[in-house]
Amino acid sequence: MIKKKIKETKEISGEHNAGELSLNNNRKLVIIASGFDAISFRFLSEFVCIGRAIFKKRMSLILPHPPSADIFFPGEKIRIYSIRDFDEKEKSRMNPLFILFNLILIELKISYLLLKGNKTDIYVFFLCQSRILSLFILKLQHKKSILMLGASLSALSRVNPGFVSRIFSVIEKIDFKLADTIVVYSPKLISDWHLGPYRNKILVAHEHFLDFTTFTVVIPFADRAPVIGYIGRLSVEKGVQHFVSSLPFVLDSRKDLQVFIGGDGNLKETIVTMIETAHLNTRIDLGGWIPHEDLPGYLNRLRLLVIPSYTEGLPNIMLEAMACGTPVLSTPVGAIPDFITDGKTGFIMENNSPACIAENITRALADPNLENIALNARNMVEKEFSFDSTVSQWKRIVDKI
Repeated sequence: MIKKKIKETKEISGEHNAGELSLNNNRKLVIIASGFDAISFRFLSEFVCIGRAIFKKRMSLILPHPPSADIFFPGEKIRIYSIRDFDEKEKSRMNPLFILFNLILIELKISYLLLKGNKTDIYVFFLCQSRILSLFILKLQHKKSILMLGASLSALSRVNPGFVSRIFSVIEKIDFKLADTIVVYSPKLISDWHLGPYRNKILVAHEHFLDFTTFTVVIPFADRAPVIGYIGRLSVEKGVQHFVSSLPFVLDSRKDLQVFIGGDGNLKETIVTMIETAHLNTRIDLGGWIPHEDLPGYLNRLRLLVIPSYTEGLPNIMLEAMACGTPVLSTPVGAIPDFITDGKTGFIMENNSPACIAENITRALADPNLENIALNARNMVEKEFSFDSTVSQWKRIVDKI
């Protein structure tokens, strides 16, 4: 699985206009990442491809120890500093105080590596926060730090309140003060994530790019069965529980409609109970966790993908659905409204209450221009999320820094 994903991201980037996109300088880059599940590994792999196009071989990585270090970017000659961290399943079984202790330990290991390094110009904290000590050390060394945000810890804490969440929210604010540059997916996130006080250090870019030979239309929209779906983590902040609560209203009025729910998470048992209680087992298919390479096949089955989240950055599943010609209905959170214009490239619902979700599913499916909306969305992501356009965004950011 990992080897295949590395191969895919390399094939997408290749030497893809690398000469034109590379900077004419000797700057060096270090990418500092955290987490090593399948999703974070895929995003990191793609960001490394972007880094290769700009910095060539002048880059290295600090990251949690991969499953097998010898297969991580083989042949790339990228220096990798491995730090043993716990995976998400291990952390889910830990005491909150031990999680905080582990965070401090990881920080000390990263800081030691930063103190040893003296030839790097730019450090990118890739989708990882709570790095106060590391950022402070870079500040003392007059090195440039980029904090690349994929989510807001403060926003997540409002959905999942608790002691650990509050601690991370405080740490996040200190991170923001110490970082030289903060990169977000969209200007809208500045207000959504309460980043106004740091506006003067914020730049807008994303690491998303799609392989349009893989994420493409295989089943023409007109030939698709009446199936709607949700694909993502089964957790509170994703609002999937409200999507399931809306389905009795939708399915009662659409006797021909089927539902597919793909993903895994801590709400799985709750979702199963909700479906059984509503006696909808025969009309709702629970697909479990879906390998990334299998996603295009599932997305090509759907006439509508629903994203009922409380908070988002820029969800990859939205872009992948659009590339597969599948219309998206979403709450207006994160960067989503920058890419979904209601009735033109998708659909926006006011909130994620079950009644609102049901009403908007019915509205979207009844839209006479639904096929054209899917085509508009496909054209948009082809333009905005190609490899070359994403690398160009990051080249501009490095130039500004």
